[in-house]
Amino acid sequence: VTEFLSTSLFSSDAICNFVICNDSSLRSQPIIFNPDFFVEKLRHEKPEVFTELVVSNITRLIDLPGAELAQLMGEEDPKLPGANTTASGFFRSLMSLKRKEKGVVFGSPLTEEGIAQVSQLIEYLHKNLRAEGLFRVPGNSIRQQILKDALNSGTDIDLDSGDFHSNDVATLLKMFLGELPEPLLTHKHFHAHLKIADLTLFDEKGNKTSTPDKERQIEALQLLFLILPAPNRSLLKLLLDLLYQTAKKQDKNKMSAHNLALMFAPHILWPRNVTANDLQENITKLNNGVSFMIKHSQKLFKAPAYIRECARLHYLGSRAHTSKDDLDLLTSPGSKELQPLKSQKRSRLDTCHQEETQQRTEEALKELFRHVHNMPDSAKKKKLIRQFTKHPTALTPVSDVPTSPAPRRTRSRSFSGLIKRKVLGTPVILERKSRDATPEPERVSKENIHLLQKCGSPAHMSQAKLKSLEGRKEESCRRMRARLLSKDSSSL
Repeated sequence: VTEFLSTSLFSSDAICNFVICNDSSLRSQPIIFNPDFFVEKLRHEKPEVFTELVVSNITRLIDLPGAELAQLMGEEDPKLPGANTTASGFFRSLMSLKRKEKGVVFGSPLTEEGIAQVSQLIEYLHKNLRAEGLFRVPGNSIRQQILKDALNSGTDIDLDSGDFHSNDVATLLKMFLGELPEPLLTHKHFHAHLKIADLTLFDEKGNKTSTPDKERQIEALQLLFLILPAPNRSLLKLLLDLLYQTAKKQDKNKMSAHNLALMFAPHILWPRNVTANDLQENITKLNNGVSFMIKHSQKLFKAPAYIRECARLHYLGSRAHTSKDDLDLLTSPGSKELQPLKSQKRSRLDTCHQEETQQRTEEALKELFRHVHNMPDSAKKKKLIRQFTKHPTALTPVSDVPTSPAPRRTRSRSFSGLIKRKVLGTPVILERKSRDATPEPERVSKENIHLLQKCGSPAHMSQAKLKSLEGRKEESCRRMRARLLSKDSSSL
């Protein structure tokens, strides 16, 4: 039986599913745990705190003046290249006219519905990455218009039917990105991306070199992607994954990461209504930046470790009662200090439990020994006493009480030997028992002496009792001798 509990903690791009599986055949399956759980939770529940945390670390990596920092925070409108110039040129006017024709998907602000429609194009292209010149060779304009109208109307599309070519779908995906009201990476982040492209290594003297600092660039992009709007971040991940897989098959499609960056930089990073003359020398930086994103796309959508730790401490430190699951999955520093105290308490409990168990065992063994010692003389009693003596480490009273050794008899097959055993054997054995039963003073404890006195050993019998016992045995011996002689004579 599998019980499934799905709890939506935030928006559709951050859903946490808790699965409790009691089926033993499924327990070997890998367990998926989102390491950015607290990061996504903080972003959804406290966006202001989350943004301040991320932006403070971005400014540690790149130098953003006051105006650019205010634009990144959304406190001021972004000042973009070409915004103060007169709108001239055929290219700029044509782009502005295209964006006036808004549809449900194309030309509208990015929504979850639009992403769901476009994801069909991305899924289809993943299956057709070997087409030569993918994203560079344009498709058929008529088929593209049919496909565009279908996506805007929300009708079902069967891209695998063979009615559309992979170049049609690739061109339509670029068209969708180009008709968004603002680039996928947003206008607010434009200046930050220019600064990330300038991150380079330093030499031994502390001077900047021309070698890019890839580690700092990856870290800065990770932080910058964290504060993107949720729909933009979701679509960007889908797109970069597609371009990454396309570049891996460049031996077939002839499209490297640099070639793909030239195709997509104007659609996802360039500000709207600008031309190449407006950007001037920044075009190289922007194209190289998109190429870098494609090559390292598998690392850019993970929060840095210190952001995860800050988000985790924000929640675990503010809770009055932390759940057991949180403590098991993520051990806080405070809980590590309590572990020595818990281990000491556990060791004390274990010691007390062992002492109590040992005491009960000793009492039970003593009671068993008393019961065996009070049994009448028999082979079973001797066997039990021998078993006690074989285990002196069992902490039983028998380890302190010497037991009488078993009498050794010489067996004889003759008739006279039988008479000697019957007639003379009993007094000899009795004498040996009375002699051996007297323990040595230095080896017998007080408790064992008390037990021997209580059981009535022959050493403490009165002389009258011994004489009466000897008389009875002599009488029985005479009777047995007469009986044996009569049998002997009759046989002769």
